[in-house]
This record gives sequence, structure tokens and C-alpha cells, in this order.
Amino acid sequence: MFDNVIIGQYVPKESVIHKMDPRSKLIIVLLFIVFLFLTRHPFILGMAVILTFTAFSMSKIPFGYFIKGMRFIAIIIFFTFILHLFMTREGTVLVEWPLLTIYSGGVIEGSLIALRLFLLILMASLLTLTTTPIDLTDGIETLMKPLKKVNVPTHELALMMSIALRFIPTLLGETAKIVKAQMARGANFSEGSLWKRLKALIPVLIPLFVQSFKRAEDLAVAMEARGYNGGEGRTKFRQLKWKPLDTGALSLFIAFAVLTVIFRFFE
Repeated sequence: MFDNVIIGQYVPKESVIHKMDPRSKLIIVLLFIVFLFLTRHPFILGMAVILTFTAFSMSKIPFGYFIKGMRFIAIIIFFTFILHLFMTREGTVLVEWPLLTIYSGGVIEGSLIALRLFLLILMASLLTLTTTPIDLTDGIETLMKPLKKVNVPTHELALMMSIALRFIPTLLGETAKIVKAQMARGANFSEGSLWKRLKALIPVLIPLFVQSFKRAEDLAVAMEARGYNGGEGRTKFRQLKWKPLDTGALSLFIAFAVLTVIFRFFE
């Protein structure tokens, strides 16, 4: 049930995307997400699709692996499309029934939102699939370094984000084990009304919370046993290196952001 979830997973490959500096990848993803939702122009959206799929093909990660992990997220995208399809009442009437009317504006708006969400998830997944949790933590901490001047605990924040991201597949694995154990005891999660299915999840959530707190406590004890005392005075064995590849990739996405602003201004 949860075997194919890719959130928080890292896939080791010898690719160009894997070799990039985590700081450049973080900045690129942030730029892409922000400016993707600022445009409706077909040319910019087409450019976003090309950039996303080019980056994914260069990562050497099988696209089928990503599609399998999209099962749950695809449901959210589908319902988002349906909501816009039924709720948006702009444009010409395409279908008119006694209880339902579909407008061309609903189809366009729903398709636009679905495309944006798909590209966003694909690019964000590419970040975690091609970057180790350690590199991701170092990258986040380095980018937040200026906030230290206003007493923001950047190291602790980066560590918490990395641990939370790393624990997602672990918790999903625990959930899958608990679900299988409950099914072996006669629990049914696939039949009945929505309310009955939600009630059936209660025996899953309680042991899941218990296991989560236990894992968090074990992690805290292990960190204390290894002498961890926060980011104060810590040095790094692994040093991040910004390469010409990172400059080129970032320049490409900065050009995408500039074009987005230009086309939005002339819309």
C-alpha cells in the first residue's frame, strides 16, 4: 500500500543532477515553484514542462518509479481538477445538465491547476530523489546562514527539516506494517462507507503515534550519546562546492523567472 511512496526517498545514481550543489538545487526549486504559479501564458507553461522533464531525464531516475509514487498525490490532483471543473462558471457552456453545468473556463482553470501541481510535485520530488539528506541539510543551513545575525537557530531548523523529511518513508513503512497486522486480525479498510473506513483507521493511528514518539526518543538519546549539542562551534567534514554546472543551471531558471515576469507584464 505504501511501498511506492517516493517522498523523502533518495535514489543513488551517477547523473548530472546528482552531482549538482544542493544549494543550487534548492534555489532552482524555489524559483520554479514561485514563478510557476505567477503565470498563465502557454509559452511559459510549455517552457516549464520542457525544463522539468529535461531535468528529470538527466537525473536517470526511471519515470515509472516516479509514476508509482504518484498514486496518492494523483487523487489530490484529480479532485482539484474536478472542483475547478464544477465550481468555475466562466466562459462558454460545454455541458448543461439539470444539476450540473460545465463551462470552458472550468476546464481551462482545472487543467492549469492540475498541470502546475504535477510540475511542482515532480520538481520537488526530483530534489529529494537526487540529494542525500546530509547534503540537503547542509544546503538549507548554508542558505539560511544570514539569519544567524538575527539569532535564528539555522542549524537546528535545517536539522529538523532533514529529520522530518527522512522520517516520512520510515513512518510510511511502519504504517504499512500496522495495516497488514490489523488486516491479519480481520480489519477491513477497503469496504463500507467513508465514515466506516475512517473509523477503521483509528487502530492504525494510535500505534503509529506511539511508534513515532518512541523513534523520536531513541533518536534523541542516540544524538546525546554521540555528544550532539547543537550547531554552536560545529565544523563540517563535507564541504559544499559550487561548480560551473550549478551556475549554468541556475542561470537557466533565472531566465525562466525573468521571462515569466515579462510575459505577465504584457498579458
